[in-house]
Amino acid sequence: MATSRPRAAGRKRHAPPKATRLARELAGGGAKAKATPLDAFQLARKKWLAGERIDIGALAKELGVGRATLFRWVGSRELLIGEIIWSFQVPFMEKARAEVRGRGAKGADYVAGVSERLMEGIRSFAPLRRFIENDPEYALRVLTSKSSTVQSRNVELVRENLMDQVERGHLTPPLPIDTLAYVIVRIGEAFVYADVISGREPAIDQAAAAILVLLGGKPR
Repeated sequence: MATSRPRAAGRKRHAPPKATRLARELAGGGAKAKATPLDAFQLARKKWLAGERIDIGALAKELGVGRATLFRWVGSRELLIGEIIWSFQVPFMEKARAEVRGRGAKGADYVAGVSERLMEGIRSFAPLRRFIENDPEYALRVLTSKSSTVQSRNVELVRENLMDQVERGHLTPPLPIDTLAYVIVRIGEAFVYADVISGREPAIDQAAAAILVLLGGKPR
């Protein structure tokens, strides 16, 4: 049975948005109906992958439910798209962890390596690139806003990686864990989406190098 990890003292963690009915059903709970939040998610996911714009009104009509009902299920269009993106990002993280563990990386090298591979997976994912290109400002709000599920969950994933290495004795964090996790995510966002944020070319290798140095590792 997994044991809860003590929360490090320091920076106050951002409270994630309140779980929507869709989020609860994706986690395996919630009552079933003729059309369910999971049906809405699957249909919206299919449309997003095809490059179609997600329209809540049209989606509700296709599902045979009211617009207000669909909003109750998913919270907002932004939160729905966040769930779609997250459904792809979790496998990216699992793959990154497996690859980095496979080469025996530890401590700062492990955390930076996982972050680098995750960023590469995100940046090379064609549907996400298209989503960003079609509406950069909106995409950034979905991907990097503190009100979005994507950023808060990314911070939690990085925190798990940090805690794993601390508990194994491979890492002595130079800052509180919560602060480090947030900063690492923000570094990744700044470099991965640099073309949208500042007009610069994305530089994932530089982001990984910055994370490595932040954690006390030696640049490659």
